[in-house]
Amino acid sequence: MTKQTTAADAVALIPDAAMVAVNSSSGLCCPDAVLKAMGGRFDETGHPAGLTMIHPIAAGDFFGTKGVDHIARPGCIDKIIGGSYPSGPTKADPPLIWQMITANQVKAYNLPSGIIFDMLREGAGHRPGVLTKVGMETFVDPVHEGGAMNAAAAAEPIVRREHFAGEEWLYFEALKPDVAIIRATTSDQRGNLSFEGEGAYLGAMEMALAARNAGGIVIAQVRRVAKNGSIRPKDVHVPGILVDHVVEAPDMLQTTETDYDPAISGELIRPLDSFQIPEFGVGKVIARRVAQMLQVGWAVNIGFGVSANVPRIFIEEGRHGDVTWMIEQGAVGGVPLLDFKFGCASNAEAFVASPHQFAYFQAGGFDASLLSFLEIDAEGSVNVSRLAATPHRTAGAGGFVDITARAKRIIFSGTFNAGAKMHIENGKLVIDQEGRIPKIVPKVDQISFSGRRAVAQGQNATYVTERCVMRLTEQGLIVTEIAPGIDLARDVLEQAATPLGVASDLREMDPRLFQPGLIGL
Repeated sequence: MTKQTTAADAVALIPDAAMVAVNSSSGLCCPDAVLKAMGGRFDETGHPAGLTMIHPIAAGDFFGTKGVDHIARPGCIDKIIGGSYPSGPTKADPPLIWQMITANQVKAYNLPSGIIFDMLREGAGHRPGVLTKVGMETFVDPVHEGGAMNAAAAAEPIVRREHFAGEEWLYFEALKPDVAIIRATTSDQRGNLSFEGEGAYLGAMEMALAARNAGGIVIAQVRRVAKNGSIRPKDVHVPGILVDHVVEAPDMLQTTETDYDPAISGELIRPLDSFQIPEFGVGKVIARRVAQMLQVGWAVNIGFGVSANVPRIFIEEGRHGDVTWMIEQGAVGGVPLLDFKFGCASNAEAFVASPHQFAYFQAGGFDASLLSFLEIDAEGSVNVSRLAATPHRTAGAGGFVDITARAKRIIFSGTFNAGAKMHIENGKLVIDQEGRIPKIVPKVDQISFSGRRAVAQGQNATYVTERCVMRLTEQGLIVTEIAPGIDLARDVLEQAATPLGVASDLREMDPRLFQPGLIGL
């Protein structure tokens, strides 16, 4: 007996008012053919309507995988809980889901990706919900915004503070989806799923368990269907007992703008000299300074932004392998990829499920995290999740809140202000024109990382820019290093929109950072 069906027949089984969980990360593992069929059915029949959509990581992108935009229709989605959302260039039209969010046409929430996976896990176990410190004193906390992205969501809170065992916690109710939509590479006729061509597992097993144990259905999109017995038992990541319907989609992209790259799925090893090394310039200076702060043997989480180039600094310096890189989608080791292939790694040493990776991050089991910033305020708090003028430029917080909740060391990196024009000349940084938008501000627009909580917990937070390095202390932000060629008062203190302290032992950044040759990492 085969479980194979068409996408149209599979989505016809999704009832109105269903809770639907989708396993995806931009284009990575996105079950786009099934989501497209859902949108087509709604356009034709008006069903399924009133859905609650669960997306621990964004489904879809700007580059050929529409994802959630297939169903971003008023009436189709009533509520959406996302760790992140499709994001793209400022000048591009916002994705349809963002248009609905800003028009208040859907109750939209941004919760930490790892916490959403935890909510599904608790639902699968028929437990009441998640008690956690993750998100406290950030925008996720109900004392601030409770993760609500618009007025419609704020009117229906989904997180609250609770007292338990003498402490205060955030409480998120368990999620029990009626439908889980996941993706794999191969299914046999009994629905056993293998992921040999994918760049991650994400939370496929956890979603399938949550839907199955809630009495719901599991729809799996795959590249191919094979005869029973074709898949070795240890290669089955989701067993067929959890899968109800299999949809074949042979032309699906492996990830954003990528038909198929066997290095992403761990099927071959790319030569190190095939990775592009960043050109010498301001961004490379920042990445080099971050690289200098890492130690041999560390396990280091890496986020989107300037710091994503740090692994390539290690390659250039002949130190690849000294540090093990980790990304929230599940890759361990290898070389994390850039731009909208972020979330994938080539030459990974291992792939683990995202919920397991997040458990590691949430408890601070790793050595350091390299992350970006949109704004930093006087208390050292960071905003990465909301850009009010162009919301679709940012994906939301994703795993940022999970990762920073208890990380021992956090290195934030980015340019000091927005829009500045600079170059490096004779080993010195030259500011040609200052940016008009300060990024060091009195108060961030949204608290993605709480500097106050970090100080209370004894976390080590450093902020690396092209013109200075700052450190978080009990007294606030302290400038500890400045770039050669930079005037402290004119180029740093006066360019910040909030007062900065200056270390008594202020020193110049390593001059090797500002030369095109190797830095001797």
